[in-house]
Amino acid sequence: MDQEYDFIVLGTGLKECILSGLLSVHKKSLLHMDRNSYYGGESASLNLEQLYEKFQPEAKVPNDMGRTRDYNVDLCPKMIMACGNLVKLLLHTKVTRYLEFRSVQGSFVFKDNKVHKVPATPKEAMSSELMGMFQKRNFRNFVNYVNDYDPKDNKTWQGMDLTKATARDVYKYFSLDDNTVAFTGHALALHLDDNYLDKPADELIERIKLYVYSLTRYGSSPYIYPVWGLGGLPEGFSRLCAVHGGVYMLNKPIDEILYDADGKVTGVRSGNEVARCKKLLADPTYFLGTNKIRKVGQVAKAICILSHPIPDTSDADSCQIIIPQKQIPERKSDIYIASVSYHHKVAPEGKWIAVVSAVVETNDPHKELVPALRLLGKIDKEFFWVSDLYAPTGDGSKDNVYITTSYDATSHFETATNEVIQLYKAMTGEELDMTISTDLEEGNAEN
Repeated sequence: MDQEYDFIVLGTGLKECILSGLLSVHKKSLLHMDRNSYYGGESASLNLEQLYEKFQPEAKVPNDMGRTRDYNVDLCPKMIMACGNLVKLLLHTKVTRYLEFRSVQGSFVFKDNKVHKVPATPKEAMSSELMGMFQKRNFRNFVNYVNDYDPKDNKTWQGMDLTKATARDVYKYFSLDDNTVAFTGHALALHLDDNYLDKPADELIERIKLYVYSLTRYGSSPYIYPVWGLGGLPEGFSRLCAVHGGVYMLNKPIDEILYDADGKVTGVRSGNEVARCKKLLADPTYFLGTNKIRKVGQVAKAICILSHPIPDTSDADSCQIIIPQKQIPERKSDIYIASVSYHHKVAPEGKWIAVVSAVVETNDPHKELVPALRLLGKIDKEFFWVSDLYAPTGDGSKDNVYITTSYDATSHFETATNEVIQLYKAMTGEELDMTISTDLEEGNAEN
């Protein structure tokens, strides 16, 4: 430990592990430390015994829940967009050699007190109850526009400069009603709330293109999910880092972060040992009680163990359900449900894991999840908790300290991987090459 590194990384959450893997591949010397005895941090996967130990230590694990080691329950379950940036990062670093993926069976949206499948084909779109007859025609015109749109060819713009026209302007141009707008913006473009409506529409179009492109990859939904849960992702990137010379230390408490007279980070102290560095990356929990982070909200989550698929999801072995804010009076952001099962080897056969998550907006967080919990049917066991959300107060340019943000309530990884790309550039001054094809190795992502 007593040496100098280009980077010291604190915490083995997914973002930190991706970045340590990327940095090591690009020939940076690196020490990666975690106070915990396991990989994953907020994005760890726990077996049933660990779940009880974490959330209900006074309770005994029931005998009728199956073998505890057959559970790999993610604390922060997020689907992976099949053609999104996380897949590109996995392929860029060749971490796919350590992992196996399977497609997620369905993507659904809640409307008018009913769960509806997000259309995966033109035929499904025309028969969907999400839109009326005339709206289907308008929506088809909109989708054709999205497919044809090329930011470099103004002939495809239909007179709209999407760097200036807002998403609201584009919806109005195609005469999409409020219900269609809610479905499009939240179930396809995956916006957490409606703040995007008055921002330039180019981001909306790119998000929908990504959704549609990912959907064409496997057909049933645009998402994939790792077999044995998300815990394999940070472990895979950690293995990559170690292969390229990175040094790992688990179960290593950090007693002090060291700075020079100018306030720039110089290293960390653990007990009587000191490791020096030029730059430091950490998850926000290593800076609790300091002015380097600020609390930006809370996320409420409920892990629910079921003995059946979620009703009205066509007996899906895995799925995502989005409840747009407009479907719940007074709510400002969406509620998400991510469900996986024995198909992805995260639970015993005959068991499903459904995790409900939402940004906390009231003084009764559990009550906020009730509209989603009602959709799950009979719940065998529920684990509920609330997490604080933190964001860095600086960008690292003054003190060489780079801090990740807490994971949001969304049930997909796009916001997290976009942050990784931005942090890599901030830390190295180099753009990360994201032009790689998103074709996973043959057989690596199964239906």
